[in-house]
Amino acid sequence: MSDSNLTFRRYEDGDHEHVSWDEDVVSSGESYICPTYIQRTPPCQNACPSGHDIRGWLSIVRGLDKPQGDKPWEEYAFERMTMSNPFPAIMGRVCPAPCQDACNRGDVDEYVGINSIEQYVGDWAQKNDVAFTKPESESGKKIAIIGGGPSGLSAALFLRRMGHQSTIFESYSDLGGQMRFGIPGYRIPRDVLDKEIKRILDVGGIEVKLNTRVGSDVSVEDLEKDYDAIFWGVGTVFGKPLRVDGGEAPNCVDGMTFLKAFNGGNLKYLSGRILVVGGGDTAMDVAAVAKRIGDVADINASERPEAVMGDSGSQGDDQAAKRTNADCWLVYRRPIDKAPCTKHELEACIAEGVEIHDSLAPLEVMLDDDGRARALKVQPVDWSTGKMVDNGEPFEIECTMIVAATGQTGDFDGIDGIGNDWNQIDAEKNMQVKGKPGHFVGGDAVNPHLLTTAIGHASIAVEGIDQYLRGEEVADRPKVDAHHFELLKELDLKGLSPEEYTQGETWGSDSSNFAVHNFDDRASAEVVKSSELFKGHFEYEPINNRAEVEINSETVLANMKERFTGLEEELAIKEAGRCMSCGMCFECDNCVIYCPQDAVIRVKKDKKAMGRYVETDYALCVGCHICKEVCPTGYIEMGLGFA
Repeated sequence: MSDSNLTFRRYEDGDHEHVSWDEDVVSSGESYICPTYIQRTPPCQNACPSGHDIRGWLSIVRGLDKPQGDKPWEEYAFERMTMSNPFPAIMGRVCPAPCQDACNRGDVDEYVGINSIEQYVGDWAQKNDVAFTKPESESGKKIAIIGGGPSGLSAALFLRRMGHQSTIFESYSDLGGQMRFGIPGYRIPRDVLDKEIKRILDVGGIEVKLNTRVGSDVSVEDLEKDYDAIFWGVGTVFGKPLRVDGGEAPNCVDGMTFLKAFNGGNLKYLSGRILVVGGGDTAMDVAAVAKRIGDVADINASERPEAVMGDSGSQGDDQAAKRTNADCWLVYRRPIDKAPCTKHELEACIAEGVEIHDSLAPLEVMLDDDGRARALKVQPVDWSTGKMVDNGEPFEIECTMIVAATGQTGDFDGIDGIGNDWNQIDAEKNMQVKGKPGHFVGGDAVNPHLLTTAIGHASIAVEGIDQYLRGEEVADRPKVDAHHFELLKELDLKGLSPEEYTQGETWGSDSSNFAVHNFDDRASAEVVKSSELFKGHFEYEPINNRAEVEINSETVLANMKERFTGLEEELAIKEAGRCMSCGMCFECDNCVIYCPQDAVIRVKKDKKAMGRYVETDYALCVGCHICKEVCPTGYIEMGLGFA
C-alpha cells in the first residue's frame, strides 16, 4: 500500500446532517458526559490461541514500559511473553501468526511483524542464558502429565509456577512432541528446541520418564492413586490413512509417519515420483522435505522409503550421495487458494519446485502385481457452486509413493474411558475432561491445531487443576480468555498500588488514593475494533521484514538452512514501534494537546506507570468529546457523567 492511499475520514462527502442532540448528547460543544479510560483486548491477542499479551511485550520492546533497575529490556519482554508461551524462540519461527492476520495495523499499511520480534527476544534470551524463576513455595501436590510435547511441557512449567510438582510420562525417547518429531529441523533447529526444553526442566520439580507409555508401561489407575491430578497432553501421534480403495498399500503412508522417519534420521532420500495428498501445513512440510532429500534411482527393496518408516531401519549415506532433484506433486481436492496451509509455506513449496495439482479428488490407489501403489486415480472436480461437482473424466497419476496428509488421530490403545469415537478427548471449556473430575487435557488430543493452541490449552487447564487441588469449583472462563495486562500488577511493580479501602461510605474517587481514578478494565469482555481507533494519527510505515534465504528448485536439494534470518535489535525496536497499542494508551499526548479546557492532564511522574499516563480534571471538563475523537488507540470513551 502506498502512502497516497492513507485517507481516514470521520465523515464522507455530503454527510452534513447532524444526528439528534438526544443521541449525541452534545449541545453547543458541551455535554454532561466526561471521558473515562477503558482498557480493552487488542485483536492480535484475541486471535492468539495462547492468549499472548502481545501489546504488553511490544510496549516493552518499544520502550514505553521500562524495566526496573538495570534489567535489559529484552529480559523484561521475555518475562512478559513467557507468562503465556514458554517457547518464544520456536513460536517466533514457525507459528503461522493468526495474531498478525488480526492486527489492526493492516487497515493502515501492513500488520506488525509480531513473529519476528518474538524470535529476536527468544534468541536473545537463549544467547544470554535467561532462566525461568523458581517458585517461592511448594504446594505439596504432584500432577501426572501424559505427553511431553508443547502442551505437556507448558503445563509442567505453569504448574511449577504455582508450586506444584509434576511427572511427565513420554512414550518416545525424547521430549518435544510435534516440535521434534513432526516439524522439520530446518524450521525448528534442534539446538533451539533443546534449550527451550532445558530451561523448563531447570526450574526443578519436574520429573521426566521417557520411553514410558501410559496404558502399557503404567496404568491410568496407578496414576490416579499416586498423583493428585492428571493432565493429558498426548497429542495425535498417528496420521490418518488415505481412505480410498488401495490406500493400505505399503508405499502409501501418512504424513506423520513420513515426517517422523525424516526427523529421526531414517529417511534420507526418495525414489521416483511422490504424491502428497492434502493442503494443510503438514502437507507443505512433507512436500518441502521431499524436495530437500531428493531422489535416488534404481534402489533395491530394502532401501525403499516405506522400508525405513517406523523403527524398521535406515537408508544408507552412500546412496544419499547420489541424490538428484525429487519429483514431488501436491494433490488437493479443492482449489489451492482455499487450502488451510500457511500462505508463506505454500509459496515456498512452489518456489522450490513442488508441482501443485488442485481440484482433484482421490478415487482409488492403483496397485501393481506386488500390491504396491503404482498410480493414484483422481476425479477432476469443480467448486464454483460451493459444492464439489465432477468436472471431466477420471485419470491416473503415476507414482512410487503416496503420502496422505489429511488429518491426525490419537492413540488410546489400552486406555479405557478417555478417547471418544474419533480418538480424541472431549473437554469442557475449562479443559476438564468431560465426566472425569481431576483429569484435564490440552493440545491436539482435543482438536489438532497449532502449537500455540496446545500451549493455550495448557494454560487454561492448569488454572483448572489449581482450583481442583484447592477444593474449589473449576470456574467458567471469561468471554475474552487471555493473559491480560493488569494495571494493578503494573502499579504494584512500580510501588504505586492503591491504598486499602477503609473509608466506609464515600463519594467520588478523583481525589482519593484507594482507587485508580476513571479507569475501567473491560479486557475480559471486549475486543477493541479497528473502527474505534483514530487511524489518521498513524503515518505510513512499511513493515521491517526478516531477511529470507532464497531457496528455489535449483538450490533446494540437501538445503537445510533456516529460511528466515532474525532481526537485529534496532529493527526489532523499530518494528515494535509500529504497534498501534489498540485498547491501551501509548502516550501520544493527543488528548492533552487538543483538550480546549486543559482538563486532560498527565499524571505526575512519580505516579506514572504503563497504562496510567493521563487523567481528567472533572471540574474543568465540559464533555466536548474531542479527546475521544483524537485518541488513536480507542482507549478513551465518553461515559462518566457529572451533575
